[in-house]
Amino acid sequence: MTAHPHLPLAALALDAPASLAAAAARPDPLTRDEAAAFALRHVTKRYRETTALDDVSFAVRPGELVALVGPSGAGKSTVFRALTRLVTADAGQVEVLGTRIDALHGRALRDVRRRIGLIFQQFNLIGRLSALDNVLAGRLGHVATWRVATRLFRQADRQIALAALDRVGLLDKAYQRADSLSGGQQQRVAIARVLAQQSRVVLADEPVSSLDPSAAANVIGVLRDIAREHRIGVLCALHQVDFARDYADRIVALRGGRLVLDAPARDFDDAAFSRVYGAQPAPDLA
Repeated sequence: MTAHPHLPLAALALDAPASLAAAAARPDPLTRDEAAAFALRHVTKRYRETTALDDVSFAVRPGELVALVGPSGAGKSTVFRALTRLVTADAGQVEVLGTRIDALHGRALRDVRRRIGLIFQQFNLIGRLSALDNVLAGRLGHVATWRVATRLFRQADRQIALAALDRVGLLDKAYQRADSLSGGQQQRVAIARVLAQQSRVVLADEPVSSLDPSAAANVIGVLRDIAREHRIGVLCALHQVDFARDYADRIVALRGGRLVLDAPARDFDDAAFSRVYGAQPAPDLA
């Protein structure tokens, strides 16, 4: 990370990789004693006459970026809602960091949700606030609410936020208004907010769909690298299949609420595309 006179990085929990090779390494296989970051086990969810998820099972390991793909209405949004307990599965189990979130209530549910970082398509930043203040909002689960409301954060929290901005390459934009940043920069601020939250798992809902290809590649690359460096499990819903294949470790595909594919991203070829999307041509999969 870049040296900074107000940023004692060695004292912070945002560990840098030992080397560039370590950052580029594939995540280790899930060990017997290591809980999955996310897991759906035979999950079914119905909305009246519509089956949104039909006996869906898959897991995301710590340090792994898994792309969730599928046509509109495939069930991707319902997966995200189930993993945050915004909906309750009608059957099956939903686990976050080894805990059945579908069985939690009250404070126990809030404690698990605090460890889930969320990244949205439209960034969800407050435009009139600085990048730093937006990242500090990620400290909400760790500090008194009045500190967030008044923006009177402790120095330690400010250092964590500055380190997070440094990691995504935006330390020099820390005091710039969020609405003056480019789309790609705003999404990197959103990633920094998740880092400041010290999330152990991340749900990214179409995080690059509103960005140009260059900015999108930068954002998804930063997200992948951070997942590996900090062993954060990332589930990323994507429409861009080429990004999924190029940056994800695995691709999980839904169609009509059913799991139709769970495979290494490198194996997502034209035949796999046809299984997921039907007869549509597969862009950039040559």
